[in-house]
Amino acid sequence: MRLWMIGCGNMASAMLRRWLESGVVAATDVDVVNRHDRALPGDVRQARTLPDGPAPDVVVLGIKPQQLDEAAAVHRERVRAAPLLVSMLAGPDPARLSTAFPGPVAIQTMPNLPVELGRGVVAIHAPDAPVEARATVDRLMAPLGLVEWFDDAARFAAAGALSGCGPAFLFRFVDALAAGGVAIGLDPAQAAAVALATVEGAAAMVAASERSPGALADAVASPGGMTRAGLNVLDEAAGLVPLLERTLAASAKRGAEMAKG
Repeated sequence: MRLWMIGCGNMASAMLRRWLESGVVAATDVDVVNRHDRALPGDVRQARTLPDGPAPDVVVLGIKPQQLDEAAAVHRERVRAAPLLVSMLAGPDPARLSTAFPGPVAIQTMPNLPVELGRGVVAIHAPDAPVEARATVDRLMAPLGLVEWFDDAARFAAAGALSGCGPAFLFRFVDALAAGGVAIGLDPAQAAAVALATVEGAAAMVAASERSPGALADAVASPGGMTRAGLNVLDEAAGLVPLLERTLAASAKRGAEMAKG
């Protein structure tokens, strides 16, 4: 699969690294356009303009949303012959992308950072994409982790808020768990190590279990025991669930504002 990448920042680099490692693309089949040279995985080619010659199988947009019009003005004609345009820009929907880059089938995606490990989530919105285009995108995205298609724009936006922002919220939770450990007497370094290992092991257990996370929590929590005492705090009316509902609502609201430009 031949790729052109217009912009290759942190997220695009993470995706590219995983694509190269998985063998879905080869470094010799990737051309990157960046404003300035930067360290890229696999020593792929990078330049200020797209290469001459036939169009690739997929063009990937990895620029910032506010750079869309500028990039389109420079690269529109070269991209026109490509069959697929895959965007990871927060905001512009397939219709907006098709206006900026007429010609290819426009695919809107929202990946999250663990795609670099092949453990990420890629939400995809392209309700009018033909079967062949969906198959190509599935093959490209499969090495990155869980791939979910959303024909409904509102559900795609909600998934983007959950999966795209979720890792940052979990990073905060790991820090908060460690801070709680310090508050009850642990050394900060030990608290950080124990908190991280606890979250990592618990996540692996959830992934491997047929039981729901709630059922697993209840299985750990003996009546009247230590875990139940802590869960009672998290389960209060103003506890963890309403906190995360407010957190995700704030992210979704900002995403909607960005989508409007």
